[in-house]
Amino acid sequence: MTHQVALVDCGGANIASLRFALKRLGVEAHFTRDASEIENAARVILPGVGAAGSGMERLAAAGLEGLIPRLTQPVLGICLGMQLLYDGSSEDDTPCLGIIPGRVDLLEGSPQHTIPHMGWNQVIQRGEPGLLAGIPDGAWFYFVHSYAGPVSAGCVGETNHGRGFASVVHKDNFYGVQFHPERSGRHGARLLKNFLALEWKEAACPPGKKVPSHLGKEAPSHPEKVTPSPPGKEAPSPPGREGILPSAEGGQN
Repeated sequence: MTHQVALVDCGGANIASLRFALKRLGVEAHFTRDASEIENAARVILPGVGAAGSGMERLAAAGLEGLIPRLTQPVLGICLGMQLLYDGSSEDDTPCLGIIPGRVDLLEGSPQHTIPHMGWNQVIQRGEPGLLAGIPDGAWFYFVHSYAGPVSAGCVGETNHGRGFASVVHKDNFYGVQFHPERSGRHGARLLKNFLALEWKEAACPPGKKVPSHLGKEAPSHPEKVTPSPPGKEAPSPPGREGILPSAEGGQN
């Protein structure tokens, strides 16, 4: 099955590992800043690591700051890409894309919870399966970040590092994950596969948006438990990663 997937160039160094993870699923993704290519892609992924300010500047320079919130196909923000979906970030007081309500803030560091939050941690599911369909509640994913969104409306997966934060979000046709699925073994691969398999009706077209013809007809709008490790205990490397190790690519957000 062929997918037309656009990887938006908004900065960051995780592109090679993400493209490789998609290729393992039979998908050749195109890395682009071209507005027309992004608007006409069947799926859009907003990746990135680094600072919110530089990420937004890069989008604005390419004329994508106003385009992305208007997209009607399924869109997935990864790490910094998820943070950019929010109203804003306290990192340099940066206004963001305004798709997900709320503000991204710095995590609270302590001797038990160092910043950046780097390594394996669990995602506790909240509500709809969506991207997490077929993935056990409490599954482990790989994180590298210092800022995070609140546990509020739209949060469908929660993680704890000093405090609870949103690790998976969903609103209309927009999805976001704070972790790196491309570095998260079989659970990350399943999440990417779930995203690629989304039907338009699952993406929930917002009122007033017109669905591109290649995505089908417009749909109406609709909106085994694992206990997390105790504070101070370092997360073990989870089993079943199928030989996929975290890459050495730099950057965090």
